[in-house]
Amino acid sequence: MSGKGNCFDNAAVETFFKTLKAELVWRRSWETRRQVELALFEYIN
Repeated sequence: MSGKGNCFDNAAVETFFKTLKAELVWRRSWETRRQVELALFEYIN
């Protein structure tokens, strides 16, 4: 990665969060924060 202000610095992280939201978060409704935490843990692992 290069210096400050390079738009490619966060590209991998932004792609990960976009995929996470598209595949997991936007497809369900959550009743509790704990449900979200467990689902995120399972998705990442």
